[in-house]
Amino acid sequence: MKTRLLIAVMGMAFATCALGATPTTLKLQKGGTTVPTTTPVGGAPLTTLEQDPAMTAGDADSGDGDELGAQPVVNRSIARGHAGSNRIGNARRAKSNPQLLGGFDGLNFHDQRYANGGNQFSVEPPDQGLCAGNGFVMESVNDVLAIYDGSGNELVGPVDLNTFYGYPAAINRTTGAYGPSITDPSCYYDAGTQRWFQVVLTLDRIGTTSSLAGTNHLDIAVSQTANPTGAWNIYHLPVQNNGTQGTPDHGCTGGFCLGDYPHIGADAHAIFLTTNEFALFGSGFYGAQIYAISKQALASGAASPNVVLFNGGDPSVPAPAFTVWPAISSGGQYVDTLGGTEYLLSSDAVFYDSGISNTIWLWSVSNTQAIDTAPTTLVLGVSPLTVQTYAVPSSLAQQKPGSAPLRDCFALAGCAPTYLGYPNIVYPTPRPMAVNDSRMQQVSYANGKLWGTLDTDVLLANGSHGSGINYFVINPKSGGVSVNGTLALPDANLTYGAAAVTQSGRGVIAFTVVGPNDHPSAGYASLDAKLGAGDVHVAAAGAGPWDGFTGIPYLAGDRPRWGDYGAAAADGNTIWTASEYIAQTCTLAEYLTAPLFQCGGTRAALGNWATRISAIGL
Repeated sequence: MKTRLLIAVMGMAFATCALGATPTTLKLQKGGTTVPTTTPVGGAPLTTLEQDPAMTAGDADSGDGDELGAQPVVNRSIARGHAGSNRIGNARRAKSNPQLLGGFDGLNFHDQRYANGGNQFSVEPPDQGLCAGNGFVMESVNDVLAIYDGSGNELVGPVDLNTFYGYPAAINRTTGAYGPSITDPSCYYDAGTQRWFQVVLTLDRIGTTSSLAGTNHLDIAVSQTANPTGAWNIYHLPVQNNGTQGTPDHGCTGGFCLGDYPHIGADAHAIFLTTNEFALFGSGFYGAQIYAISKQALASGAASPNVVLFNGGDPSVPAPAFTVWPAISSGGQYVDTLGGTEYLLSSDAVFYDSGISNTIWLWSVSNTQAIDTAPTTLVLGVSPLTVQTYAVPSSLAQQKPGSAPLRDCFALAGCAPTYLGYPNIVYPTPRPMAVNDSRMQQVSYANGKLWGTLDTDVLLANGSHGSGINYFVINPKSGGVSVNGTLALPDANLTYGAAAVTQSGRGVIAFTVVGPNDHPSAGYASLDAKLGAGDVHVAAAGAGPWDGFTGIPYLAGDRPRWGDYGAAAADGNTIWTASEYIAQTCTLAEYLTAPLFQCGGTRAALGNWATRISAIGL
């Protein structure tokens, strides 16, 4: 997709500044309450309606016209050309994992598809949310969540998010009625209020049809106590930004904006949600949006918490605002200067035709203590930071060969037409797997510093382009970069990094490891404010290759997908990480053994992604 960008990227440096734009006040609508309750797992192994036609009816990047369903309406990519870097991966693989306290498999494609009695869609890639605290670990992936104790015992789950948020099922396979479309979950445990926060993007339908109404909102669930298995309050924040439901009018093509890719952060006084604003029914990117919401009001269950919005697409904002990721706090550490301050980070390589940059952007929202009394006095600031050159990675990675029954069924004469209902098509063995672009990933604030990561292009030892992880440790008060480097292996890709840090300033980067000698695996590396990143550890080796439906023209265009983001969370001196990996392998014969396509309950017909949750002691 060649999106017409609505932001001019200025090729000039400027001093750190506070912007004069006054934030917009909004209305937060309180809904009902919910208690996470395990839903039954089951349903038909494959149906004629496996994907949500409003969300996956064609890939806007592909230009193909042979996908299922109607014309695609959601167009959410802005990455430019892929450019090489001269940096060669030279990190070492650790031979042991002495700090790995334990781990367990989290949610997977089977849970996603068959939760709520199978009244769910097949969804790929896995969007990973993870939060931890008070002896619990909560994971949200795509449209399901689960809650575990500190030993990895599943207390609740899988819970489909339509049920959790009080909506009808994503698709009622008896009546054909559609519920709202839910995507992009993130969660956060706030030690200061001892509350759990879960956010998703929800798109409304026209009645119970598959068509989107245009209205969309961030649904925010807030636990009523420190126990996430108990009751939660639900709030709704409209983000279509077309002048309806109290939103400002940003003039998005087609009449409705989309609050895509929401992520969560917090300071002492406010919860911060950020989105990438695209036109929902047309082309165009309109700048990241930054929402600040009274944290105390949310935690207490108030009827109408104060909300303000900073529009990153406003012409007065000198930074290219895309994926402006707010910092999560480590153990209740917050910035107390300037009346309370939240920091955020973003990158800009995706805006350049070269795909290369040596700039990231440091954002701040200050005077947050006024969110309850004078919300329009919050102040937005932004400044550029010069960092090591990074580049948008090559989009595809090799993976280790192995059994991939979905791919094999498409290649075998008669198999796909008989069992899947699609014509035969032959793919490379193994199929290439997607990596991330260079947008900023999870940001943490700990020990007075900001910690963040993004994917970057690197050269592998065989001369091909791959993906590594550029990491930053920043002193936000001075704007100084304490440490900045690239973590990369010579023989494998590292992608979708997420950094979390203890209160004392000891960090971990979680990521996926994949390459010609590695099935998609859950990896991690230590991160130190002076020494940088350590050796690459594999917390759980992949059992087989990725074997999903994206990238298959009959199902989802020609763009294979792997993940949108990973997650990590600090709980005392333990870092919990969640990375996408492949936990299973099976043969085509096993795939075609009853119950069909499930390989003993380890996958579903159209995918086999899984997640690995690991505890790392520091």
